[in-house]
Amino acid sequence: MKTIGLIGAGHIGSQVARLAVGRGYNVVLSNSRGPDTLAALLKELGPKARAATPAEAAQAGDIVVVTIPLKNYRQVPVTPLAGKIVIDTNNYYPARDGHIPELDDESKTTSELLQLHLPTSKVVKAFNHIYAHELTTDGQPAGSKNRRALAIFGDDSTANATLTKLMDEFGFDTVDGGPLKESWRIQRDTPGYGPRRTAAELRQDLAAAKRYRDAS
Repeated sequence: MKTIGLIGAGHIGSQVARLAVGRGYNVVLSNSRGPDTLAALLKELGPKARAATPAEAAQAGDIVVVTIPLKNYRQVPVTPLAGKIVIDTNNYYPARDGHIPELDDESKTTSELLQLHLPTSKVVKAFNHIYAHELTTDGQPAGSKNRRALAIFGDDSTANATLTKLMDEFGFDTVDGGPLKESWRIQRDTPGYGPRRTAAELRQDLAAAKRYRDAS
């Protein structure tokens, strides 16, 4: 893997791009406003970064990060992501995204919706429960005492293993929380959403999480 594509270059996307460039990866950034709007970020990132359209970023990336408002997930290009690992960072905020019936009745998770939209891709949930600025401040070398852990969820074991390796390069331990249908365990308002946690602490948080219908 040499290139990470980003569909979305906001708070999380720009931080993932910084992590990737800092570890020697090429990045291809995109957003909804066009490549010209990314000039300042490209200048900061240097020669390993370039801007493109979402379809071009999807085509170029060996791994592609989807980090856009959830309400726009159907705009993610399908064909160029076939067979690829797609990282889903999204969270559901009805005030921003409008009400989505499958999420309101908890019959699906956000990542399952993206997987349905990308039927031949390998969607992995990640990076959704850490404040964006902490992505570039909280990483530590492997083996560090009290190293921060981040959760991943996915239905493909090979994709999960690849992302675990990438997380380690970025400075984080990984807790595999299970398949995409279990990714509600790290959605907003759950114990692990936001605070800094070691792997052991994060496992406890995931186990303690409750569905919204059960917590009310």
